[in-house]
Amino acid sequence: MSGIPHDHYEPKTGGEKWLHSRLPIVGLIYDTIKIPTPINLNWMWIWGIVLTFTLVLQIVTGIVLAMHYTPDVDMAFASVEHIMRNVNHGDMLRYIHQNGSMLMFLAVYLHIFRGMYYGSYKAPREVTWIIGMLIYILMMATAFMGYVLPWGQMSFWGATVITGLFGAIPFVGEGLQTWLLGGPAVGNATLTRFFSLHYLLPFMILGLTIVHIWAFHTTGNNNPTGVEVRRTSKEEAEKDTLPFWPYFVIKDLYALALILLLFWMVVAWMPNFLGHADNYIEADPLVTPSHIVPEWYFLPFYAILRAFTSDVWIVQIVQFLSFGIIDATFFGVLAMFGAIIVMVFLPWLDTSTVRSGRYRPRFKLWFWLFIVNFVVLTWVGAMPAEGVYTTIALIGTTYWFAYFLVIMPWLGISEKPTTPPATIEQDFVETVKAQTTRGGGGSTGPEPERVPAE
Repeated sequence: MSGIPHDHYEPKTGGEKWLHSRLPIVGLIYDTIKIPTPINLNWMWIWGIVLTFTLVLQIVTGIVLAMHYTPDVDMAFASVEHIMRNVNHGDMLRYIHQNGSMLMFLAVYLHIFRGMYYGSYKAPREVTWIIGMLIYILMMATAFMGYVLPWGQMSFWGATVITGLFGAIPFVGEGLQTWLLGGPAVGNATLTRFFSLHYLLPFMILGLTIVHIWAFHTTGNNNPTGVEVRRTSKEEAEKDTLPFWPYFVIKDLYALALILLLFWMVVAWMPNFLGHADNYIEADPLVTPSHIVPEWYFLPFYAILRAFTSDVWIVQIVQFLSFGIIDATFFGVLAMFGAIIVMVFLPWLDTSTVRSGRYRPRFKLWFWLFIVNFVVLTWVGAMPAEGVYTTIALIGTTYWFAYFLVIMPWLGISEKPTTPPATIEQDFVETVKAQTTRGGGGSTGPEPERVPAE
C-alpha cells in the first residue's frame, strides 16, 4: 500500500492463507493500521479521525431521523416537531445530527488550514488534496440540502435565495433553476429531491473518504517538517516512523474523547446556540424574514457573494465588456464558486520548493492574515449587506483571491526559506531536547530514548 518499507501481513494458519489468496481483506486492514507514520506529527493531525467519526455519526443519526421524517411541504415541519416531542430520544438525535454537521465543518476547516500551512497539497499528494476538496464540496451541498428539510422560515427562504443564484446564469439559468427546484419555485418537488440527495450524498462522501485515506496511505503521510520519510531501507524508515497502531491511534482517540466531551456539552446545554430562531417558525412563502442568514460555515462565501454590487468598478467593467451578460448578481455567483475552486488548484499555485510553512517566514505572515480574513468574512456574512459591511466584504474577497492567485506564486519566487532538518528523526530528537530543556531548568539531560517501531 505505502511506498515506505515496512512489514506486511503474512497469513499463518491455513484459514488465513485460504482467505488471503481469495480476498486479501485482512492484509489490507493490517497494512492500513500498521502503516509507518512520521514520528513528529503534532496535534493538528487529529482532525482526520474527528471527521471520520463525525461522518459515521451523521450517517447513523440521519438514517434514524429519516425513518420519522416526512418530505412533504404540508407535513415536514410537523414531522420534525414529532421527532422532537414524541420519538424516544428524538430531540437528542436531532440535536446530535444538527450540531454534528457544525462539528464536521469546524474540523474540516482546521483540517484544510493545517494542510495549507504544512504544504500537504504539494507533490506527490496533489490527488489527495483534490479528493479532499471534492469531499468538502459535497459536504457543502449535503449541508445546504439538509438545512432545507426542517421547512422553517430560514430553510425555505435560504433555499429560495441560493437556488435563485442559478437563475442568474446567462441563457441557461432559468431552465437550470427550474430543473433544480422541480418547478417554477421552491415547493414540494424541491423538498423531496433535496431529501433524496441529502440521504444519498453522505454515502458518496464516505466512498470518497475511503479513497482519500487510500491516497495518502499510498504516498505516505505529510508531517510538520515537510521532509519525506527515508525509503532507502526498512531500517532507515523505522528511524523516521512508528506504526499507526497503536501509537497514533491512541493519541487520536484521546483527542477525539476530549472533543466529544465538548460536543456533548453543546448538545446537552446549548444545542441551538448557532441556530436561527426563525427556523422554528413554519415556512411561509408570504412572509420574508428581515435578514436571511445561512449556517455559519457558509458565511465566508455568502459574504463573497454579496460583496459585488453594481457600484463596484470591476463589475461595471466586466458588465460593459460582456455587453450586459455578466451583471452584478452573476459576477457574485462566479466569485463565490471561484473562491472554492481556486483552492483546488493550490498545488500548482504555490511555487515554493519548500513544503512546510514552518520554514517560510514571509509565508507565515500572509497565511495568518488569510486566517484572520476568513474569520472576518464569516462575521461580515452574518451582517446586513449594507454600509461598511459591504466594503469590508469586498476587501476580504480581494485578499482571498490575491492570496491564491498572486501572493502564493510570488512568494515561491521571492521568499528565502530557512533550511528544514535533513530527516524527520533529526526534527523529532531536536523537538524532544527543546521540550526537555524547557521543562528541566536548562539541562538537556541524556538524549531521549525513542520507542522502537514494531
